[in-house]
Amino acid sequence: MTATDPALTALAQSWCALSLLHGKIEAHVERALQAKHGLSVREYSLLDVLNRQHDGEGGHLQMKQVADAVVLSQSATTRLVTRLEERGLLARYLCPTDRRGIYTDVSEAGAALLAQARPTNDAALREALDEAARNPELAPLVKAVETLRA
Repeated sequence: MTATDPALTALAQSWCALSLLHGKIEAHVERALQAKHGLSVREYSLLDVLNRQHDGEGGHLQMKQVADAVVLSQSATTRLVTRLEERGLLARYLCPTDRRGIYTDVSEAGAALLAQARPTNDAALREALDEAARNPELAPLVKAVETLRA
């Protein structure tokens, strides 16, 4: 295949459309979360991921797993955890069975803020998808997102 191969060009255009959809959604949700709750999309995502962990076997996530879930490097995730901990939204403690391990849990204040922010996140996501669906280039991607199941 050459650089001007129509299949590659179509693939590149599809990737650009997906990137555009992601950017539009993230920007819309970011504005809503910042305005109403003082949270970034990344902060919300981190609180959400950590809030979903449990105390049972395999229930706490390692920092790499958290980083993968919020699509950040481990160092960026550690900085984000530190910022949220300084705001009283997270707490870190040593793993009871392996003193080298450190767990991070959402504090009561963090869980309360997450509960308040969840409807804002969900509404902003819905608004962004509805707006993007009006764009013929993005409409098929919106449909794909809406039909995915976790």
